[in-house]
Amino acid sequence: MRKFDGFMHGVNLGGWLSQINNISESHFMNFITESDIKYISELGLDHVRVPVDYTTLEEENGDVKEKGYFYLDNCLEWCRKYNLHMIIDLHKTFGYSFDPLDKTDKTLFFSDENIQKRFYSLWKTIALRYGKYHDTIAFELLNEIVEPSVSDAWNVIALKAIDEIRKIAPCSWIIFGGTMYNNVLSVPLLAETQDNKVVYTFHSYEPIIFTHQGAYWVDNMSENFRINYPENIDEYRKQSRRLSKQLAGAVFNDNLTEISSDFFEKLFTPALETAEKRNIPLYCGEYGVIELADDVSKINWVSDICAVFDKYNIGRSYWNYKEKDFGIINIKDEKVRKQLAQKL
Repeated sequence: MRKFDGFMHGVNLGGWLSQINNISESHFMNFITESDIKYISELGLDHVRVPVDYTTLEEENGDVKEKGYFYLDNCLEWCRKYNLHMIIDLHKTFGYSFDPLDKTDKTLFFSDENIQKRFYSLWKTIALRYGKYHDTIAFELLNEIVEPSVSDAWNVIALKAIDEIRKIAPCSWIIFGGTMYNNVLSVPLLAETQDNKVVYTFHSYEPIIFTHQGAYWVDNMSENFRINYPENIDEYRKQSRRLSKQLAGAVFNDNLTEISSDFFEKLFTPALETAEKRNIPLYCGEYGVIELADDVSKINWVSDICAVFDKYNIGRSYWNYKEKDFGIINIKDEKVRKQLAQKL
């Protein structure tokens, strides 16, 4: 499998420039600082994925927010200082949000050309500012397309966005993923391209009943529910019946019969075959375990999924570095924190 060099072992900086309620300058200046980037480098990781919402970079009328780019500029400077690579991930764009807590229409963006023009314009602005740093920065077009019905429309939009970026940034890596919240099973549906600096991405939180145990935002999930990893797949299936079929995920697939690294290898097979056939690197932009899970189970899960990443040269970025219910540095025991980071 072709490697996404420089982006093999990373962590997300979610909650800094995206998915935030506190938009004060104090938050932006202090949530992530140079010392955080230095610590991430010391953990042995090679990149950060930086989710950023359009509201950080644009006014509602589309005008540029220079202050938002100031924070990205700082992160770039720190990454270059500590030999890290950086992904600018457009987490939310004008007219589209993946967030299940945001009840806006999840399909409008894919049929409204005026909204799409805003999307292309934002990416051209980002490319003009950061395309020259192609040795450090990669671009991720949009986080987590929700509805399967927009798969074809999204492919058209993504290819056009790549073309627009290429006019400005011919050497930058460009990343895009598919539907069902960037489910790994959507990778074979992604548009083919001859561009040799395009990467296919997916997210993996399987089994959801384990990685999101007790998550307040998951429908029908009790905040008191707990389960270990590994556990018998029949137990995961039993407990997953409380979730919707879409959320329950892969545990009900007939060919997935045991919970181990083999579970992930079989789950990833269609994506692996697609990426290998098209000679396109594969990248897992998010995977992680909620902080409510016990530490031993966290490490067991990370060990299994990362064994498959390593076997097939899949780059990845753990969710999350700080807070957002998944933070590495929120693990109180530093030995456990470092043991987890060594697996990433």
